[in-house]
Amino acid sequence: FDYFRQFNDFYYMTGIEVPHAYLMLDTTSCTSTLYLPCLDAKMERSEGAMLSVEDEEVVKQLTGVTHVKARDSLREDLQSHGTAAVSTLYSEGAQVCQDVVRHQIHSYADDPLREFTSTAQMLEKVVTQWGIEVDTSSSVADVLTSMRSIKDEEEQNWMRIAGDLTAEAVIQAMCSTKVGISESDLAAVASLVFSVNGALGPGYRAIVAAGENIWNAHYFRNNKTLLAGEHVLMDFAPDVHYYTSDIGRLWPVNGKYDDLHRELYGYIVEYHKVLKRHIKPGLMPELVMENAAEEMKAVIDRWYWSDESFKDGAIATLSFKGHLSHMVGMAVHDFGEYHDGPLQPGCVFALDPQMWIPSHRLYIRVEDTVCVTEDGIETFTERCPLELDDVEEMMTSSGVLEHCPKLEY
Repeated sequence: FDYFRQFNDFYYMTGIEVPHAYLMLDTTSCTSTLYLPCLDAKMERSEGAMLSVEDEEVVKQLTGVTHVKARDSLREDLQSHGTAAVSTLYSEGAQVCQDVVRHQIHSYADDPLREFTSTAQMLEKVVTQWGIEVDTSSSVADVLTSMRSIKDEEEQNWMRIAGDLTAEAVIQAMCSTKVGISESDLAAVASLVFSVNGALGPGYRAIVAAGENIWNAHYFRNNKTLLAGEHVLMDFAPDVHYYTSDIGRLWPVNGKYDDLHRELYGYIVEYHKVLKRHIKPGLMPELVMENAAEEMKAVIDRWYWSDESFKDGAIATLSFKGHLSHMVGMAVHDFGEYHDGPLQPGCVFALDPQMWIPSHRLYIRVEDTVCVTEDGIETFTERCPLELDDVEEMMTSSGVLEHCPKLEY
């Protein structure tokens, strides 16, 4: 029995958490119709009350839709129009973003037993079989993408909560870190913080990478034992009212950064702070990165480099275009593209300066979720310590893992 979580785009448009519901928007009459299942009394007795077509007036009041009808009416209503535009957006369910779905579709395409690679493809085929012409020129996907790209005050508030939970989860993971535990133990600590604070669950699968696993940017197995002298990279956030966050922190297993990570991670933390100072509404993202890179040239010149390849890696960060990374919202890699225009208030994205040292298989990054405001930015994940000394100080506190019994088998 899986916990039902609505698809992001459908929840964004309706706020309804009912399985197998449909929404039709009539652009001619400017009306909307929500199609719901009929009351299933047996299921209600088993699982509790759920919305159905019998709750028509309540549903109208809650959602603002014009009409509420039984699902059985959908086919006839569509056929009466003759033409329909089916959203080409890939359905984002629990812990899913467009990147994940695209990879899944690629895998499905190579699977001989898969008839459809996406829900959109299935819908298009079904309505065609019903004798309805599919309008492929419609911009439904573009409209939804544009709407979700800028977060309003209510959305920002949910993301503020999600960011705060994300920060607390990583703090508790830091405080629980010690030699001999597993990467999965730290993911469990974060999941506990999410759950006791009302999150639906994780916003995406946990990245808890220790030692050499850090090199794999989207490492997910989380089954390695933490060893003395290693560092941990964590990237994990909750699903709060259908909104998530994003974060990246790297810390030492034994509580003290070694010289190597003070050199490299310290540099990236400095880059992170410089980028934050340059982000302002009205500026092109590319200009923000150019201005920050110009300031970082002096930092590179004064920084101590123990290896020439480390300095080369730092120089390469100046031309990397991904420090102002993907948008964040209902999905961790959210809808929209903001790099082709000036930054606008309500634009939420991951600030994620990164550095690679291939010769040593070192991948260094530090990430926060930031929201462009009228005069700068707000960092939703700011409560999680950034400075290396602050992280070390934080790690002297005990974490929740100390109070969880570890059974021996």
